[in-house]
Formats: sequence, C-alpha cells, structure tokens
Amino acid sequence: MESKVNVISSSEHEIEVTLSYDEIKPEIEAAYKEERKKITMPGFRKGKVPMQMLKKMYGDAIEYQASEKIANSKFWTVVESENLNPISTPALTDIDFVPGEKLAFKVKYEVKPEMEILDYKNLKIDKPVFKLRDEDVEHEIEHLLKSKASFEETEEITDKKHKIVVDLQRVDSEGNALEGSKNEDFTIDLDAHNINKEIIDSAIGKKVGENFNFSFTDERPSEDDSPKEEFHYDAVVKKIEKLVPPEQTEEFFKSLSNNKATSMNELREMISENFKSYYDSQSENIFINSLLNEIVTKNDFDPPKGYIDFLHKNLLEQEKQEAQRQKRPFDEKTVKEQLKPRAEWSAKWQIISENIARIEKIEVNDDDLRVLAEKDAAQTGLSVEKMLTYYKSSNRSEALLEEKVMDFLKSNNVAVDVDPDEKAKSEKKTKKGK
Repeated sequence: MESKVNVISSSEHEIEVTLSYDEIKPEIEAAYKEERKKITMPGFRKGKVPMQMLKKMYGDAIEYQASEKIANSKFWTVVESENLNPISTPALTDIDFVPGEKLAFKVKYEVKPEMEILDYKNLKIDKPVFKLRDEDVEHEIEHLLKSKASFEETEEITDKKHKIVVDLQRVDSEGNALEGSKNEDFTIDLDAHNINKEIIDSAIGKKVGENFNFSFTDERPSEDDSPKEEFHYDAVVKKIEKLVPPEQTEEFFKSLSNNKATSMNELREMISENFKSYYDSQSENIFINSLLNEIVTKNDFDPPKGYIDFLHKNLLEQEKQEAQRQKRPFDEKTVKEQLKPRAEWSAKWQIISENIARIEKIEVNDDDLRVLAEKDAAQTGLSVEKMLTYYKSSNRSEALLEEKVMDFLKSNNVAVDVDPDEKAKSEKKTKKGK
C-alpha cells in the first residue's frame, strides 16, 4: 500500500492511497461470499450459486460496490498507522478501481491547524474577590431553621414570625376596589427575606377577621423616565399561623448539618466555610473564563467548519440527555440555535490550547496517566491497570493535556483582585458620564 498526504490548507488535508489488487483480495472475496447469500439463479437454491458463475455474472458490479467500502476501511487503517488525527467526518473525493489490478482513492479531512499564538502570557486579568457578609450567613441559618420549624394556628399577629392567609384586594389611591384584581386565600409569609416592611408593620396586631392596608411603589428600573407605578391593597385576615422554631439540641444540629455541627456556633462556622468555598470557586471560574476569552480574542480565527459541527452535535446531545435525566421539556430547534456560539468558541479554544501545548512543549505521558489512574483507582475501587487501560482508550489524555495547559496559563498570567461591587459602581458611573 502506498499513501501520500497533500496539504490543501492549514486545516484541510487530502490523503492519496493506492493498493494492489492482491492487497484487497481478502475483502473482495468476503464481498462475494456476502452477496452469494442474497442471490438466486434458476436451478440453484438461494445462497448456493457456484462462485465462478457468480463472478462471471455479477463480478464487476460486486467488486465496484465493495471498492468504496474497502476505501473507507483502508482510510482508517492509514489514519491509525500514520497518526493523522482527522477532526471531523472525512469525505471520499475520488476513487479509481480497476478489477484485478488496483484500488486508488483520495479522502479529504480536516485537521487542527498549527498556528502562532500571540499574547497568551503576562496578561493582567481581573479576578473578583467576593466578600462574605454576616447577613448572608444569618439568612442561610434562618432559612435552615425555618425549614425545620412548624406552625400553629393562633388568633393574633404579634410579630413577623407569622404566616397569614388573606383575601387581597387591589384598590386605587382613594381606597376604591379595582375590578378583577382580587386574590382570595393568598398566603403571606411575614418572615420572608424580601417581604415589604409596610406589610409587616400594618399586619402586626391584627386578628382573624380584621383588615389592614398597605402600599408600595414598583422600584424596578425602566428604560425611560416614566413614573413609577404605585400599588395599594386592602387585606382581610382569614387565618394566622405562628412559627414555632425547632428545639435546638445537639441531635438537631447534627441532623441539620449532616453530622458536621453540634451547636449554633459550629453551624455558623460551617455555613461560613461553605460560602467562602463557593465564592472562591466562583472567583476562580470567572478569572479563568476571562483569561481564556482574552486569549481567544487576541488570536481570533475561523476554525474548520466540520469541527464546529462536530462539537455542536456533541453539545446538543449532552443537553438532550440532561433534559431527559431531569424530565424537563426540550426544544431541540431552540437549543441548537443557542449552542452555535458556544460550539464555535469551543472549537477556537481547543485549537488554540493544543497549539500552546505544542509551542510550550507541554505533553501528557504514561507516567501522568498512571498518577491519575492511581488516584482514581483509590476512589473507585477499580485496579490501577484497568483505569490505565480505560484512559488510554478514551480521550482522557486530551482532557489531561488541556488541564496542564490551564495550569501553565494560570502560572504565567497575573490575576488582579478587584471588588466586584466597586467595579460595578465605577462602570455605572462611566456609562452615565458618556
């Protein structure tokens, strides 16, 4: 077998392959045997036509039909032996089959182009530092305690630790009922985090059967300077339930924290650590995404279309499977359109990442895979050798290479800590000044 790779462009190659008839003879004979099972002729049962007669009557047709399948098969043989790495579905562009003599064919395929990557080191990238606020911790504690609380019916609202059922009527500024705007049996949790303070103040002291009024202004920002809409309501109390907090025993805190806390102080400390861990994770993710976006922007290019399509299809399938797992509706047409920019960006980043690895000589070797296999084997209970075999047959090497590139980029660029609230205020001020 002879093969030659022609470079059409940085992202498109073509391979020419020529095989002698003797080299493909086993596949030709297999094609005859397969077709023989299907063919009937006068005087012979199905599948029993003599081979010589079959070749004489249908030889050219069977061999020409088999030649394309053989070409596709031999292409992947060359891919493996020559380590060609096509990144999308290859296309058979030419085939020249001469029975008894040769099979020659050409296949075009896309590759990840080699590029000179610019400005991927020594960048200064903002990294938001989220501050832990005491009120966030207290709100979470309140939420957890409330989830374990009970309610008992009572006759009077004495404080905000109550839940009430009311008939709610919207009225105008003069107190006249607005037609079609009555809500019966409407539940109001006076202890809710975002409850309007006027509702609490107006409701406290009321009993079942009594009414109270409250108003509020819609504070949502509008695109124009139109006046804010005012809302006025009259509420009639139909039912009052007082919140009964749970008894705060050691066992209670254990059950609430999955055995990680035995007291309120320990619960508060655990929640604080959870918030810090979450904030640190979010901060790191935002920094990494900003860094990668900056590098892609500085090295923008048009990735191979077939590669974009390949990633697009994979992303769509992942979303479809996730929707099925969560048993939620899936609008394939809408999701497919939404995923297009993500697929294109991913294609750009994957190609840039591999070029950075090439330039910086970042590699994944068997030792790297073995270290990972030993770590994962300890967690899964599988043997190291089984994990290693699986990693070598899957794309784990590619994922590990990308992780190494990420570590390199984080080490060779500068994270500039910023206060996200102050940055937002500054950007808002700048926007107003324009």
